[in-house]
Amino acid sequence: MQSGDLSFLDSVNASFDLAADALNLPNGLAHQIRTCNAVCEMKFGVELQGGYEIFTGWRATHSEHILPAKGGIRYAPFADQQEVEALAALMTYKCSIVNVPFAGSKGALCIDPKKYSLEELEHITRRFAQELDKRGLLGPGVNVPAPDMGTGQRMMSWIADEYQKLHPNEINARACVTGKPVHFGGVQGRIEATGRGVQYGIQEFFRHKDDVKNANLSGNLEGKHIIIQGLGNVGYHAAKFLEEEDGAIITAIIERDGALFNEKGLNVELIYQHKMEHGKLEGCTAGTFIKDGNKALELPCDILIPAAMEGVISKSNADRIQAKLIAEAANGPVTFDADKILLKKGVFIIPDSYLNAGGVTVSYFEWLKNLSHVRFGRMDRRFIEAQGAKIIKLIESGIDKPLDEVAKMELMKGPDEITLVRSGLEDTMCEAYQEIKEMHDSNPKIHDRRTAAYASAIRKIADIYDSMYL
Repeated sequence: MQSGDLSFLDSVNASFDLAADALNLPNGLAHQIRTCNAVCEMKFGVELQGGYEIFTGWRATHSEHILPAKGGIRYAPFADQQEVEALAALMTYKCSIVNVPFAGSKGALCIDPKKYSLEELEHITRRFAQELDKRGLLGPGVNVPAPDMGTGQRMMSWIADEYQKLHPNEINARACVTGKPVHFGGVQGRIEATGRGVQYGIQEFFRHKDDVKNANLSGNLEGKHIIIQGLGNVGYHAAKFLEEEDGAIITAIIERDGALFNEKGLNVELIYQHKMEHGKLEGCTAGTFIKDGNKALELPCDILIPAAMEGVISKSNADRIQAKLIAEAANGPVTFDADKILLKKGVFIIPDSYLNAGGVTVSYFEWLKNLSHVRFGRMDRRFIEAQGAKIIKLIESGIDKPLDEVAKMELMKGPDEITLVRSGLEDTMCEAYQEIKEMHDSNPKIHDRRTAAYASAIRKIADIYDSMYL
């Protein structure tokens, strides 16, 4: 974010205010929904090699209109309370938009995880879990963290294990966090979930021809030129799926050290493997290396997908953005001021509050799996396969010849966990897109999809408050 732009938190609140003004809410209710309920700052010491070190962490609970509250934990040296509050607020609206029954929360630890060994990170993470628990900010029915920037599956396992030790009689202890490894109570498809949700959201956009026309685009995803900013978990999976499954052409990939550009298309998997091996894009021969990666944001393309940090598109560069569609895979990549410039230019924006919700959607599935103690597909997979076999038998008797073996295998295949997770995620993203579009089309005070998404969230949360106070 550039100097002069609204902060991330102010941008979120400004977007909220625009949406709330378009709705007929009781006096004071919008302020109630927007206000962050609680923020806890924790300072705790951890004994590491060479002595004690003091760490500062936060956990914000933006809303408690429904429980548990949900939101990731990030480890970053630049983490601060204001960022945590903004992300917690965004989480409240995000869950509401995709009809996931969680309130919004977010956590952070001011730490550079690269400076610590795995053993030290485990010690720090377990101490953080203890601090969260003693303050009532951790538990399957109260507050459920997940991975975010700088954290991952292993750390979620440490938190779940620590919570189980603190609550040995809690049968649902593993539901205190999501994003765990599958063998430790996680769900298949969680790692790819946010990137997969981005793919499903963009696919749904292309099903609505009036939206495609409004973005000055035509046809479907095949052959569309896409620029990806950020080749982390979200950007990698979104780019990979769009390239390999939808036939999109990834013309540029932007990372911290620069960008790679190839007008004919980049091989996402090849570049990702290069990044994993060398820690940077420079030196990869798949495309032309651009030292100033931010300049690649301004290259011509059909779709720009910012999938890294907030504030990368600000009023300082918004005028030079040439994308027809911006699909916000990251949290807050476009500032409030830049948003106004882009909309005036006619750029269609699919907002982060919707498009980034694949992760929390599949986290919800994982939470349900942990509470039910049964993996998805275990109860009905063989039954569905048996039903398929009966249908094939009837078809073959009717046409008096056997079906093709490949077709038979497809018809007989029962759904496994990842198939069901992807199905549930796709249905969620499609339904939410349609609800946002309906809000936009039906309210003359709403002029863009970001405002429509926020309005959709606010309307649902307001209905819950109305029910609570009857």
